[in-house]
Amino acid sequence: MTRITSRPLGRLVVLVAWCIVLAEGRAQDRPNILFIMSDDHTTQAVGAYATVLKEIDPTPTIDSLAREGILFENAFCTNGICTPSRACIITGQYNHNNGVFDLGGRIEPDRQMLPIQMRNAGYQTAMIGKWHLKTEPNFDYYKVLPGQGKYYDTEFRVQGDQPWPKNTVKHQGEHSSDAITDSTLKWFQEHRDPNRPFFVCHQFKAPHDFFENARRYQSYLADVDIPEPATLYDVPDSWGSIATRGHEDELMPHIGTSIGSRNPRRSYAVDLYKRFPEEFPPGYDPASLSEVETTKLAYQAYLKKYLRCVKGVDDNLKRLFDYLKQEGLYDDTVIIYTGDQGFWLGEKDYQDKRWAYDQSQRMPFIVRYPPTIPAGQRSNAIVENVDYPALMLDYAGAEIPESVQGKSFRSICENGREPPGWKTAAYYRYWMHMAHHDNPGEMAIRTKTHKLIYFYGCDYQGKKRTPAGWELYDLTSDPQELNNVYDDPQYAAIRDELKAQFAQLRLDIGDDGSHYPQCEEVVQANWDYDERARQRAIETSHEFLARREAELAKRRAK
Repeated sequence: MTRITSRPLGRLVVLVAWCIVLAEGRAQDRPNILFIMSDDHTTQAVGAYATVLKEIDPTPTIDSLAREGILFENAFCTNGICTPSRACIITGQYNHNNGVFDLGGRIEPDRQMLPIQMRNAGYQTAMIGKWHLKTEPNFDYYKVLPGQGKYYDTEFRVQGDQPWPKNTVKHQGEHSSDAITDSTLKWFQEHRDPNRPFFVCHQFKAPHDFFENARRYQSYLADVDIPEPATLYDVPDSWGSIATRGHEDELMPHIGTSIGSRNPRRSYAVDLYKRFPEEFPPGYDPASLSEVETTKLAYQAYLKKYLRCVKGVDDNLKRLFDYLKQEGLYDDTVIIYTGDQGFWLGEKDYQDKRWAYDQSQRMPFIVRYPPTIPAGQRSNAIVENVDYPALMLDYAGAEIPESVQGKSFRSICENGREPPGWKTAAYYRYWMHMAHHDNPGEMAIRTKTHKLIYFYGCDYQGKKRTPAGWELYDLTSDPQELNNVYDDPQYAAIRDELKAQFAQLRLDIGDDGSHYPQCEEVVQANWDYDERARQRAIETSHEFLARREAELAKRRAK
């Protein structure tokens, strides 16, 4: 009897033990995941993407990832500012669903889906560098910048005896790119568990403005005349709309901050000179120079500071990658490189990001993992930052919760082909109407061939209006988005088709207007853009100009 009953029990013990071995084996077989994100690093300043700046190429290390993996040419953010972009990646949700509409947003620890799911899948998790989501990171280990953080004397919030955010350490005299990389290397050396796969977020502050480069790069590009974009000094009359230019161009000085002196409220011709006068000629005085002269000088100063910060990022990545190679981890790790959105490098005389145009909507996105991703691929598949966490969870063999709106594109990474039913359009919405950089509230749909932008032009309460307007660009014939064909009869059919697709996409992803009903009233009032709406836009243009001129007069009087 004893012999008969003990056999099933013995088999059960063996089976359980074997399952544990298999589970541990699967965990060990899973790739490590290293997610690298720089702040405001745009595709135009990545050698593998660059056109105008191709010859300068400050990113040989990042370029090597592209040569050895896959580069996505149509990767887009859903909202072109720091906090909302990061919130999309940590939650896998569009901003109107994760609740982070602007820079004041936050994601509570129990809603930080990505690290939670990675931990549940057996991964050791770490977040190092820029965080910008207000609340404590829900990672096994973190060392993050307070808010935007400082370029020098970099301070970090860390775990410790005191509650978040009271525990801090400072890297006195050290540049943030160096300090962040030192911190990640130290984590690998002192905290990594070799028996578990890791999920590490390594996130630079650079090259966020105002571009304070490490001092050792001060001579880099000092004697180089940086190539200029074709639209630095002027844009054709066919570009834009009443929303971006005003009635008869009356708002050109007031919509979008500038490189030169076009925008009297905020420009690099003034602001950058105040911070870095050594980058300008002796005796530089924007008040005594023409707009073309100030633009030329400010552009050169701006690009050199920006590219020096980019060079610091790339050199520090080489340090990180050299360590991974030395430890035999490089080829066992899914390495992803991206920025949190694009950035304007003088095109159309714009600075910063925020716009739905490609220079700021497009993100660099490169993935390297030799075991499954063939080298040297380029894909034009449309992917969004809301898809990034699903991709990483897929590689980790982790559960992707139903709350996640993004989809994994692992198969595209591995075979270059879009699966049946893959998305045909990206969605964009910028909510911070006329804040900081004078950008109107806007939303857009971007396909592989066209972009339709709707500048609804109001704040969350439907107030502080700028003129509403629509812009349609044929990206096949006009990749630089210089010819608005919204009113061109030849594009009437595609315009109406895109509008219908746009309205449906809003509903599909949950941007139904219920979050801010007063704003949605304005959105709907001008959606059809009939003659009444167009006349209202002219009146709004005049009203806004009067308000802005009064504000500037008051400012000058102080």
